[in-house]
Amino acid sequence: MCGLIGIASTRCIGDRAWLAAGRDTMLHRGPDDAGEWWSQDGRVGLAHRRLSILDLSPLGHQPMHDDARGLSISYNGEIYNHEDLRKELSALGFAFRSHSDTEVLLAAYAAWGMECLKRLNGMFAFALYDARQQKLYLARDRAGEKPLFYRLADGTLQFASELKALLANPAMPRRIDPDALDCYLALGYVPGRNCILQTYNKLPPAHALCFDLQGGAIAVSRYWSLPELSTHSMSPSLDETALLDELEQLLESAVEQQMMGDVPVGVLLSGGVDSSLVTAMAVRRSQKVRTFSIGFPGHGSMDETPHARLIAHHFGTEHTELMAEPTTADILPSLAKQFDEPMVDSSMIPTWLVSHLVRRHCKVALGGDGGDELFGGYPYYSRLLWLRRRLAHVPTSLCSAVSLLADRWLPVGMKGRNYLQGLGTDLREGLPLQINGVFDRKTRHKLMRNHPNPSAFAEGMHFALTPVSRDVLQRATRMDFNNYLAEDLLVKVDRSSMLNSLEIRAPLLDYRLIEFAFAKVPSTLKATDRHKKILLKRLADRVLPAGFDRHRKQGFSIPLAEWLRKGPFRELFFDTLTSTDCLFDRSAVNYLFRLQDRGFNNGERLFALVQIELWRKHYGTHL
Repeated sequence: MCGLIGIASTRCIGDRAWLAAGRDTMLHRGPDDAGEWWSQDGRVGLAHRRLSILDLSPLGHQPMHDDARGLSISYNGEIYNHEDLRKELSALGFAFRSHSDTEVLLAAYAAWGMECLKRLNGMFAFALYDARQQKLYLARDRAGEKPLFYRLADGTLQFASELKALLANPAMPRRIDPDALDCYLALGYVPGRNCILQTYNKLPPAHALCFDLQGGAIAVSRYWSLPELSTHSMSPSLDETALLDELEQLLESAVEQQMMGDVPVGVLLSGGVDSSLVTAMAVRRSQKVRTFSIGFPGHGSMDETPHARLIAHHFGTEHTELMAEPTTADILPSLAKQFDEPMVDSSMIPTWLVSHLVRRHCKVALGGDGGDELFGGYPYYSRLLWLRRRLAHVPTSLCSAVSLLADRWLPVGMKGRNYLQGLGTDLREGLPLQINGVFDRKTRHKLMRNHPNPSAFAEGMHFALTPVSRDVLQRATRMDFNNYLAEDLLVKVDRSSMLNSLEIRAPLLDYRLIEFAFAKVPSTLKATDRHKKILLKRLADRVLPAGFDRHRKQGFSIPLAEWLRKGPFRELFFDTLTSTDCLFDRSAVNYLFRLQDRGFNNGERLFALVQIELWRKHYGTHL
């Protein structure tokens, strides 16, 4: 796991000092080594920070080159099938100096061009320069586990693993994009190739970018998409036992591949279904598996250690229970700085705490991310199915009237308000933005009324992103995989773990499992209006101990409502959001505080406003 930064241009680059400065803002991504390289003509520069996982020797140094073919690469990630690719490439005549997957990636491009992306099984983002073609390529993995930002202006392409690396150059513009801000306030993140800053972009997951140094143009293309659900999967003759067998084999293979490395590898064991299944598969591969669970003293409902202890004891893992230290409000400015784009997910705090504690014991850890999106694990999936069934014969006009009444008369943060607002969505083809949304349009308008012509972009973006499917569960899971997973959960894990120089891998996001889940598993084996994650829990019944609570569902969370009653967190939130230069309307902010004090659930909404204000002030951005 590493950090990369670079530049490519139609002309020779004069100012080069910023490249090393940007690289070293990502020291946390790679404390073990650093490199910088410039092409002879001065038009391409690549720099790299290295976290050594495979081939710890200097042979793994980056940027890495194939001088005979005029290739150079700066790469972040892991190619889990690199040994298989190495054998295939060796048979084609390629010789290797190192055991690094980076060298395999260079050879794969030399053999197959950018078609090599379809052969890679891993999490990655890379920049590869082909001097013979005078082209630079960027690419990201299928799920979007590894980040990549870029900016094209005046025939020059600049790119980096983290936005802060580009902003290390004081000449870079820092104006907030109003449409991106509207998406942030509505969705909790900025989706797709959009970026919170104008003129910047994110390379979307499963996409590649080609920059032509001759003409200065870029071409962005998708190399992989979620497969459609096969008609056989909807057949009454579907063999569920065979489906379960295939799931077990795929998960075992994914875990086996992801346990590779020349450093200790652990498992983050929460005691939930996903991490427990990863543990079960890990012990099949190794007799010595290290597992870690986290306790939060004083917050019993958040303590996962008893559930994890059951799994660890059953499988005989080398188990460590780590106790989180009390959290202070000082962590919020640090996280706002680290996350590049602000993101509305207060569970970034416990995710950072977990990463900080686990890094003391190992350099790589396996997690359970992806199970909910692939196999229907979120509670709101069952609620959507319930609504779809109950509202099938209710007139659309009545549903729309209830939605409007809820929007107009119910206070923000009132339990059930989001669901009532969502009744205005036609569940035959759409998805309610409000169910998982942060601020509705009316509240966003009030927050931004200090600014002329505030954006109302988010609803249109949400509609454009919604997958086309007659099956509401297919629609919702695909929507979450493409957006919430990529722009929230995986960003949270990447930034929190990388801040601690810890690599977290996600076996459930092996592309073979992704394709299995979306092409072969019918919605009836994912969720119903009463049950969730059905097929995955059947696998849990098969391989986990009898006393395991497979109905338990607990994601990382913090006692935000308690923290906002009084004390340092309350003071930080209030002082930040009532300062004279705050983006948001003071009366609208004070209204949210009053509702929070009366018991309404607006903690995450206030967190959203604080995060962007702390981020904005640190990076000197403006609207």
